[in-house]
Amino acid sequence: MATDWVDPDDAPEITDEMFNRAELSVGGEVLRPATGTLRKAGRPKSTSPKEHINIRLSQAVLDHFKAGGPGWQTRIDEALKKAAGIK
Repeated sequence: MATDWVDPDDAPEITDEMFNRAELSVGGEVLRPATGTLRKAGRPKSTSPKEHINIRLSQAVLDHFKAGGPGWQTRIDEALKKAAGIK
């Protein structure tokens, strides 16, 4: 399949409007136009981050915690802390 060749001299001229909408990036990080600082993606770092693990639980335990709706993993974490005597 042949593609049509486009002469690079046929490209439109860059306008002030294009420059006003442009985003400057350094190392893949987009600079904020107003401050010139790097954007921070996502939530702030936690002082006590959780670790991602795999654990096998009985269906009854899962059903019990999932029945409470969203936040069931946090409730399991809280129940385990309580059982372990951890604040």
